[in-house]
Amino acid sequence: MSTKVPNLKFSALLAICRIIDSAFELERALNDILRILSEQLSMQRATITLHDPDTGLLNISASYGLTPEEQRRGVYRLDEGVTGRIFVTGEPYYVPDVSQEPLFLNKTGARHPDKVDKGALSFLGAPILVNGEPIGVLNVDRLFPDAVDVQEDMDFLSVAALIIGQFINLNDKLRRREDGLRAMNAHLRSWLSRENQGPYIVGRSPIMAEVQRQIEKVAPTKATVLLLGESGVGKTLIARMIHELSDRKPHPFVKVNCASIPDNLLESELFGYEKGAFTGASVSRPGRFEDADGGTVFLDEVGELPLGLQAKLLRVIQEKEFERLGSNRVRSADVRILAATNRDLGKLSAEGKFRQDLYFRLSVFPITVPPLRDRKEDIPSLLVHFMNKVAHDYGRKLYFTREALDMLTEYDWPGNVREMENLVERLVIMADSEQVGPEALEGRLEPEPMALEAEEEQAAIAAPRPTGATLADIEKSEVITALERAEFIQYKAAEELGLTPRQLGYRVRKFGLEPLIAEGKAKLRRGKAGHSA
Repeated sequence: MSTKVPNLKFSALLAICRIIDSAFELERALNDILRILSEQLSMQRATITLHDPDTGLLNISASYGLTPEEQRRGVYRLDEGVTGRIFVTGEPYYVPDVSQEPLFLNKTGARHPDKVDKGALSFLGAPILVNGEPIGVLNVDRLFPDAVDVQEDMDFLSVAALIIGQFINLNDKLRRREDGLRAMNAHLRSWLSRENQGPYIVGRSPIMAEVQRQIEKVAPTKATVLLLGESGVGKTLIARMIHELSDRKPHPFVKVNCASIPDNLLESELFGYEKGAFTGASVSRPGRFEDADGGTVFLDEVGELPLGLQAKLLRVIQEKEFERLGSNRVRSADVRILAATNRDLGKLSAEGKFRQDLYFRLSVFPITVPPLRDRKEDIPSLLVHFMNKVAHDYGRKLYFTREALDMLTEYDWPGNVREMENLVERLVIMADSEQVGPEALEGRLEPEPMALEAEEEQAAIAAPRPTGATLADIEKSEVITALERAEFIQYKAAEELGLTPRQLGYRVRKFGLEPLIAEGKAKLRRGKAGHSA
């Protein structure tokens, strides 16, 4: 036997071993290995097929000599074809002539008679093992001259598959280590931000500690984040925290309020426009996605995004591509998208008012920011935070008396953190002394939702009011009646009364109707159970 072939295999093995420096770039390393097999050893149409634990299928992850479409077709069940057999048994397999082998499926379609060399086409495969367990299969085609020993090729392919397994294992370990370092880095950045008065969460209630934990988990990743919560809870602050705790911090953080920009201008604002695209477009202008290249785009009030733009946003998320208004040129931008809304996108998508596919893409990692009334233990520290912040801006420091602090802690803060910040700033401007007592707060707290509508409601129901009944009595009676008609389903009762669910929830708490609702639902359940029996 000629010694030329073993020498070629030795050279190929050395070339493969040199690729270890690029092992962290796994896709490039695998493609380089397959190229070496093809160019130096004439092992054609080489493929690496890996097991996907999520689907339970075998998918071609890298190839040399296959078109992208042929590679996409390379999907196998574990009990399917030669590839499935090699994976399940963990043993190499040799097909002398693919045209005579029933197990050979040619699912890629790459071995059409018009595409391959004449003669008997052989097929070789070896399992890719990590810690003795198969994770995939290395396959190649071969036209064997008489001087080549098949077993020699099989042995070499097994060694190459072993090296590939080590590359994949090393890459996985490096990736896990990098993920751990990123998480540690995010936690350290969060601590440094807090120490240096950067954006951070004020308050240490259990519910906000969980929000902080979620922020530190997701910040180092590429995941799209959907921030949920009422207006004023601090969703913008949290979006900025996620940006600053990520590797994108040196790049722009661009905020777009989808509710404040008219629909006919929002597309050009997001994606830019070319000169002459519309009346007044005297020059070309990049959009916010181009402005944020390398950084983060924060889409506030994303639930207000028009349906026509939702498809274009979906394309940006999936493919990183878009066109400026008035242009057919495809542009790309490397941006991370964060979004926020105070609306129920799941309900909107069910009603056809928001694209379901976009909803799923936005809510890869949802974070719910609780209202201030649900974390009252954070109110004192938030007040101190805003007092210190405003004191720095205005050069004036105030403090609350115990009575004023109790009053503010009991208050429900319908406008949430934004309302608190505005109140503190007004107090610093208007207070006559450094001490802020209850008298300084009179008339300065936002009226409750009921008070905002009291005059209109009073005028509407003044005529039929029973003698001796107060406005509150009548309102309570109306709420109870609506709840009973709606079988104590609050959002239905809110619709009947022309209120938002939040406004009805306030009235339920105000009138102490929670026990009534619980008892009403229990009675309905008992009634339905008795009827069924």
